[in-house]
Amino acid sequence: MHVLLVEPFFPRNQREFARALKKAGARVTGIGEYPADAFDDDLKSWLDAYERVPNVCDEGALYDAVRRVQGREWVDRLEATIEAHILPVAKVREATHIPGTTVKTAFLCRDKPAMKDALRAGGVPCAQSTGTSSVDEVRAFAKKVGYPLILKPRAAAGAAGTYRVDSDGELDQVLRTIGVDRGASVAVEEYIEGHEGFFDTICVGGQVMHEFVSHYYPNVLDAMRHRWISPQFIATNRSDQPGYGEVKGLGRKVIGLLGIGTSATHMEWFYGPKGLKFSEIGCRPPGVGAWDLYCAGNEMDVYGEWAMAIVHGRPAEFPSRRYSAGMIALRPTQDGRIAGYEGLEAVQSRYREWIIDGHFPAPGTPTQPVEAGFMANAWMRLRHPDYDRLREMLDTVGQTVKVIAR
Repeated sequence: MHVLLVEPFFPRNQREFARALKKAGARVTGIGEYPADAFDDDLKSWLDAYERVPNVCDEGALYDAVRRVQGREWVDRLEATIEAHILPVAKVREATHIPGTTVKTAFLCRDKPAMKDALRAGGVPCAQSTGTSSVDEVRAFAKKVGYPLILKPRAAAGAAGTYRVDSDGELDQVLRTIGVDRGASVAVEEYIEGHEGFFDTICVGGQVMHEFVSHYYPNVLDAMRHRWISPQFIATNRSDQPGYGEVKGLGRKVIGLLGIGTSATHMEWFYGPKGLKFSEIGCRPPGVGAWDLYCAGNEMDVYGEWAMAIVHGRPAEFPSRRYSAGMIALRPTQDGRIAGYEGLEAVQSRYREWIIDGHFPAPGTPTQPVEAGFMANAWMRLRHPDYDRLREMLDTVGQTVKVIAR
């Protein structure tokens, strides 16, 4: 099988998809923005050919690159794994008659109001929502639904550009910030109270081949707004217990309604006073290294399983569920430059056998803002057979390790 892989170089874990495809026996052609002479020997060995384009989200440039490859040899699949690439790649895929995720499915997984409209029509419990570029329509929605509300760009991923508003005054300010008063389109949603987690799969022909359940502590919107929080997410090894049946059932229903075929998926959900509610889904792998946690917790190559789904339509291995695995983000004390760390040696000594890895920028490194995400500054990943014990360990890391910045 010949697979075209969009952007194999950046971010760094993209190389894992190239490695996995090669391991599965595929011929791999990369299409990306970076010069091939920047690739290391491993990445070069995993790519049989490479096409460079100015911008992989430029549908015209991407189309031309795919047609050049098709002019030389048969192409079986065109694959992308990054949120911003999914829709342009789907459009080029259909234009070049390559099987895979359709434009309709990619659009519904990208446009939050359209996604929720389609799922509500299919009986999936979602927050009330609308999409509009009209200030008056946003205000009318607020009057109908009430506060708090969530506002975000229609195609946002995760908590990027997301705002909670609790009053008319806050709403007016956010509308100006997002640019709705200047014609920008926005997704507006009812705020759902409850615990937040995610359900990830690798699917073949719309059927779940592998599945993983993770939990956020605290919810993402809070985590991305407060420096003092050291946020965590944990992939549980308890997902086979009956209590997760409702989440799994919801995920399968969403996958079917959106027409997701052979693909990775990443679905966010809430559970609270109003029961289980769907939040959003992407037809691509999760970010922030979640698959690395699944690999460590389940003693398997999840990237390899994605490639097996693409190339062979079947699994090669199965999750052990031996460990829960989690990561914790460690925020600098202020913006500036990293000056050093306190408490790091203590937790490394205490939890040495359970530490997967970590990232601790060298003194002098500029800090990144809190809203840049879980992996923007320092972080640590751990695993343990007992989920509750892992939570305690991650809490201790967050209370003990201080990232000093000046």
